[in-house]
Amino acid sequence: MRRVAPLLATLVVLATPWLPGASAGALDPARPEEVGMSTDRLARIKTVFDAEVAEGRIPGAVVMIAREGHLVYAAAFGYADKAAGRPMTADAVFRLYSMTKPIVSVAAMTLVEEGRMQLTDPVAKYLPEFAHLMVSVPGHNALGQNIYTLAPAARGPTIQDLLRHTAGLAYGEITTNPLVREAYIKSGLFKPDFDYNVTDLAPRDFVSRLAAAPLAYQPGTVWEYSLAVDLLGRVVEQVSGERLADFVAERVLRPLGMNDSGFSVPVSELARLAEPLPVDPASGAVNRLIDVSRVPAEDSAGAGGVGTAADYLRFGEMLLEGGRLDEAQILSPTTIALMTSDQLGPAIRPVISPGEMLLGVPGYTFGLGFMVRETAGLAGVPGSAGEFMWAGYAGTFFWVDPAEQLVAVMMMQVPGPSRAWYRREIKDLVYQAIIE
Repeated sequence: MRRVAPLLATLVVLATPWLPGASAGALDPARPEEVGMSTDRLARIKTVFDAEVAEGRIPGAVVMIAREGHLVYAAAFGYADKAAGRPMTADAVFRLYSMTKPIVSVAAMTLVEEGRMQLTDPVAKYLPEFAHLMVSVPGHNALGQNIYTLAPAARGPTIQDLLRHTAGLAYGEITTNPLVREAYIKSGLFKPDFDYNVTDLAPRDFVSRLAAAPLAYQPGTVWEYSLAVDLLGRVVEQVSGERLADFVAERVLRPLGMNDSGFSVPVSELARLAEPLPVDPASGAVNRLIDVSRVPAEDSAGAGGVGTAADYLRFGEMLLEGGRLDEAQILSPTTIALMTSDQLGPAIRPVISPGEMLLGVPGYTFGLGFMVRETAGLAGVPGSAGEFMWAGYAGTFFWVDPAEQLVAVMMMQVPGPSRAWYRREIKDLVYQAIIE
């Protein structure tokens, strides 16, 4: 991770809807009206976020929007660390949590494009521990009481299953299967007092412990959000022969100029790290986020990344442009099309649909690393068929809308239950600013 060029400071003037200037990490700017958006309507974003900060519901945020390849909005609001009185800046670094998943998914697909692995490959081909798995199956005893028994997996999970969360794996924070949850707690895959943190496990321990725990479902039958991408990270390490952080930097971050992204923050840059409020105002729970001030024992492919809004905007623009940005061709347009298409179909049942989990609305399916909108209707938020997105536990969110040639990034450190509300709110605010 390297510091963004100082010129980024000229890109953002707090509270202004359009900000001239550019930097090595930013897209070329344009006035909103040049690409069919309204400066006055974009100003509503400031009104909303200023109020959220003033009411103490969020510490701060950074929002960046691009249309037709041009940066049309970039603004920072509130505080990067309210307790310390440190204001939010455009180059603030955020814990990405699950927004790490799309980056790692793209990195993994570079190996598929090179013929070094296939989507249909069983995970056990690369990690033999996954050759003989058991599934926790619900049923009833003679008294009609709910019980769970173990049965052999009908087949092993594949690389495709990992990318689309159909491997039968789970998150201890989410699953309702008691045998799976108990196994995850016992093995340190789920810490009841510290959500989404496996960065303290050595990669080999993570693999062996996850393989020893029962699956929540037969592979390929159910969509449930899970540790699957963390496991994908271990597959990537096995196939590439590199540590995940190094491979992702080589294949995605450095080619795209995402110089402030990685899996930890150097001591020299910790003053830029955005922090949550000590206590979540919506739930009253103490906010506890992973320590990114040191290199982790395991590069968590599912939740361990850090980055800036400007970096992630470049990542989103690469996806919008079919795998290419500037001179860097990360993936083929055909691969991007595959990743952003429905990978569930009618045969795979979601426990809760991707859209309901992320945004609280229907209308979305899942691809390979991304949630994908199926139609213009159904969902209770604006958008287009074919748009794709994902978000992070601590409040980060992005989406790409090819029909509107739009990329938007919202970065916050707000890990409470209000996350879905802010995701819907920023979608409303961005789309209402489109006038052509």
